[in-house]
Amino acid sequence: MRWSIVIPVFNEADFLPQTLTSIIAQTTAFDLIIVDNGSTDGCIDNARRQLADHQGNVTFLHEPRPGQVYALQTGIAAVDTEFTAICDADTYYPRHYLAAATRLFDAKGPEYVAACAYLRREGFFAGLSSMMHRLLAANILPHQNHTSGAAQTFRTAALQAAGGYNPSLWPYVLKDHELMHRVLKQGRQIYHSKFWCTTSDRRADRRNVRWTLAERVMYHLTPRSRQHDFFYRFLANRFDARGQRDTVLRDRNWVVA
Repeated sequence: MRWSIVIPVFNEADFLPQTLTSIIAQTTAFDLIIVDNGSTDGCIDNARRQLADHQGNVTFLHEPRPGQVYALQTGIAAVDTEFTAICDADTYYPRHYLAAATRLFDAKGPEYVAACAYLRREGFFAGLSSMMHRLLAANILPHQNHTSGAAQTFRTAALQAAGGYNPSLWPYVLKDHELMHRVLKQGRQIYHSKFWCTTSDRRADRRNVRWTLAERVMYHLTPRSRQHDFFYRFLANRFDARGQRDTVLRDRNWVVA
């Protein structure tokens, strides 16, 4: 077994079934690790029933500390395979998702420690635009993150060497960007036009879970040698002052009713 999939879950009854349907349809074998982060809507019991006949290895873990970053830390600690895919409970993955990542890792070799999918939008032109945007950005700025944490896969050894998700270091939103900042010290990342996934359209208002335009511009303009200061001396203080800790994801005030 070369792959583990880690899914943090908090009250995802409306979306997790479709995510799991897409995951168990993968053409590549995997271990599945689902981390319950204190769900109260029955989604974990539903997931157990949905996966009862799945032939692969499924592990359910419980992480009582609130925050996706804690759930991810717990899930990654349980991984013992060559590769790790981080998946979100409201994102849908094509059947070839893990197969595409495997081909990219095997073709590029051990220097490449992350394979990152782009979030594909519905519609031909919207999908083409999202693909071109991400691939162009990754080509121009190869040492920065250009996708969601729901679309990141890693060589497990590099992910663990980088410290994985670390709530004591980064308990804030945009933890996917901060994590990639550390992972890319271990090697390089891959983007490819045939490596994609689709997220749900529920996230209309993202103001509480993202950075400002000025902060994003600074991120892209900050040299690689100063990224440490950007995250830990600049952005962390601003996120802390605005209350943008990882737990704002649990408020769901950005979910479409």
